Amino acid sequence: MIKVLIVDDQIILSESIKFRMNIDSEIEVVACASNGKEAIELCNKFLPDVVLMDIAMPICDGIEATKQIKAKHSSTRVIILTVFVDEENILKAMKNGADGYVLKDVGPEELIGVIKNTSKGLRVIHQDVFDTILNQNLQLKNSDIISLLCERDLEVIKMIVQGKSTREIAAGVYLSEGRVKNIISEILIKLGCKDRVQLAVFAVKNGLI
Repeated sequence: MIKVLIVDDQIILSESIKFRMNIDSEIEVVACASNGKEAIELCNKFLPDVVLMDIAMPICDGIEATKQIKAKHSSTRVIILTVFVDEENILKAMKNGADGYVLKDVGPEELIGVIKNTSKGLRVIHQDVFDTILNQNLQLKNSDIISLLCERDLEVIKMIVQGKSTREIAAGVYLSEGRVKNIISEILIKLGCKDRVQLAVFAVKNGLI
């Protein structure tokens, strides 16, 4: 069971999300908070697996709350769920340890998928957010990009750039071909790439290999 904490100062929205999330048999909403300060307190109490965090809230905003929660509960995944898609908030959230950045126009089923993927250790960035980064020529530092990836991801990317097949990659990392395909799909989602070719170009351009 994935324990979720919802943090938003709009009570109607929180309750709506809570209702939809609790329908899923794998998710349990343990509490709702209306500001960052409450979120920190409730994290200490319930130790949620995933926090859905708004940004603009009274007393303590979501970005500062994310920083404090991740400092004390590193295994808790924090997903920013907001209407803000500006570069400043995106980078601040990432630097403060956010594991995902999703816009509030996301559909219920997609949000459930984001929660489940994030709980498994994936980092999920909404396509519109990634587009904003590219369209505004916001250059992520290598440390920011690498923070989205684990060592295994980087090894797989290296072999993709070398032109290796799925079978060859599987042999190189000692995993099944099916698992490697899943890993590649996860990497594409993390970096907002459409296919292996785009991923290879992205990797070379950003010095990931």
